[in-house]
Amino acid sequence: MTENTGPAQAAAGSVPDWEQRFRAPRVSLPDWAEDAPDRALFVSNATGTYELYAWDRATGAQRQVTDRPNGTTDGVLTPDGEAIWWFSDTDGDEFGVWMRQPFGGGADEPATPGLEASYSGGLALGRDGTSVVGRSTDEDGSTIYVVPAGGGVAPVEIYRHRESAGVGDLSHDGTLIAIEHTEHGDAMHSALRVVRTDGTAVAELDDTKGGEVELGLEVLGFAPVDGDTRLLVGHQRRGRWEPMVWDVATGEQRELGIELPGDVSAEWYPDGSALLIAHSFEARSELRRYDLATRQLVEVDTPAGTVSGATARPDGSVEYLWSSAALPSVVRSTSGDVVLDPPGTKAPASVPVEDAWVEGPGGRIHALVQKPADGSGPFPTVFEIHGGPTWHDSDAFASGPAAWVDHGFAVVRVNYRGSTGYGRDWTDALKHRVGLIELEDIDAVREWAVSSGLADPEKLVLAGGSWGGYLTLLGLGTQPDAWAVGLAAVPVADYVTAYHDEMEALKAMDRTLLGGTPEEVPERFEASSPLTYVDAVRAPVYISAGVNDPRCPIQQVENYVDRLAERGATHEVYRYDAGHGSLVVEERIKQVRLELDFAQRHLG
Repeated sequence: MTENTGPAQAAAGSVPDWEQRFRAPRVSLPDWAEDAPDRALFVSNATGTYELYAWDRATGAQRQVTDRPNGTTDGVLTPDGEAIWWFSDTDGDEFGVWMRQPFGGGADEPATPGLEASYSGGLALGRDGTSVVGRSTDEDGSTIYVVPAGGGVAPVEIYRHRESAGVGDLSHDGTLIAIEHTEHGDAMHSALRVVRTDGTAVAELDDTKGGEVELGLEVLGFAPVDGDTRLLVGHQRRGRWEPMVWDVATGEQRELGIELPGDVSAEWYPDGSALLIAHSFEARSELRRYDLATRQLVEVDTPAGTVSGATARPDGSVEYLWSSAALPSVVRSTSGDVVLDPPGTKAPASVPVEDAWVEGPGGRIHALVQKPADGSGPFPTVFEIHGGPTWHDSDAFASGPAAWVDHGFAVVRVNYRGSTGYGRDWTDALKHRVGLIELEDIDAVREWAVSSGLADPEKLVLAGGSWGGYLTLLGLGTQPDAWAVGLAAVPVADYVTAYHDEMEALKAMDRTLLGGTPEEVPERFEASSPLTYVDAVRAPVYISAGVNDPRCPIQQVENYVDRLAERGATHEVYRYDAGHGSLVVEERIKQVRLELDFAQRHLG
């Protein structure tokens, strides 16, 4: 089903480069089998749809693993590299089952017979063929099953709770399972539990208790050594994310005290002697190696920009996916090689990003600015608002902002309160005044953009997808004089209906953010819902929505659109047959073309 209530012609003055950025072949960072490191799995858009590919690095042979109309991106290699597991949903609805296919090719078969379709709650695969499968449904809440090797034995439920939970990892010898859970009711701050494969408890770590400030924990992985009971854990005890090593057998917690200014994550080197450190600070990232015996921290040489994924190989080299706002992504190695270079025309470069720091009501706000290389301001300006909200924009290549720059627009991306990468307090600032807090920061940056001469105050576009789409609709209603056009993709539009229709894990997040359900705190849902302010909207509104979206479901979008229509407000709606965004390249291009056309027509 595809419907567009507005014109679908190409945007006037289209520049070929912007479409080529979407069509250019891309690959993800290859994952590799722990016991067969020459066998790898990656995602590519080589066919025009993002699908999984198998790669035998010893022979160089590559083959397409999945081929579905709306694409596939969720896949895992078994430790021995003999099979690929991939998640099969229906047209992007994220509700499905795990399938299994031989690495060399062959028929797909259900990987977990006996388990009905669900939302995925994590997956861990053991060396003996045992699998640990996390599930989430409206009826059961969160459940975790152990599926014995060999088939013929029914899956065994080892965990069940109404609040959100998921599989963290399975120990190298397959005897211990790490679980992230939110039984305390705070979906933003997980606690950890380690259990045996029969579900009996081994250890518990919970930083949400015993203080006024609740802190989160995350599973980063068991040590890759048989019999090793060390678990690498992310914690927030010093106001930001950083790693520690927790021995779940002895209870010892070794905080590493890595003195870097931003958020720090880590993964094990394959022999368990060191950690690959990923450091994110002020929208850039870099890598280091931390030796656990000597505590020595050594820089891993990477270009300035953003490392969006990295892995340490058995030979000690590090492979990583790198890009900057100006230069497209590439999979590099510290050996000096480009690891995976897909054939075809490369994506054209864009312009570099500039930093802006603006004083806001909650502290200094970091914004990233791109502007046309030719000409001087003030420019028509798009405020491209990121989703999440627990995410952040970075100095990384993005085809959408580059398209706007090609068409003469400046682009401003704001890491508002709620964004990650600026400390725990910044991320946790959203509670109860959800949406309104982020818009205070966006408005402060808007005022700076106008007063600095960057932005034309008569040609300001508020745009975003997912949470960014939500903030777009909320901003158009609460700041009606500030924006000339609004472009909202897969947004939350009617918060109460969205809560009742969305997937269970997001219900838990909304209860955390707003302090309860719509029935328990109706005034907070009303204050944070775009539908509350729809009658104040003056700017023309463009909305795109996936009809199978489980995160921002279609009915709550329709409720908002109906209200716009009732009052004769200028709006256009595009509905497409997918979920929370599309994995089809031409569909992505079409949506950007429609947004460009809508903005250009209404800005004159």
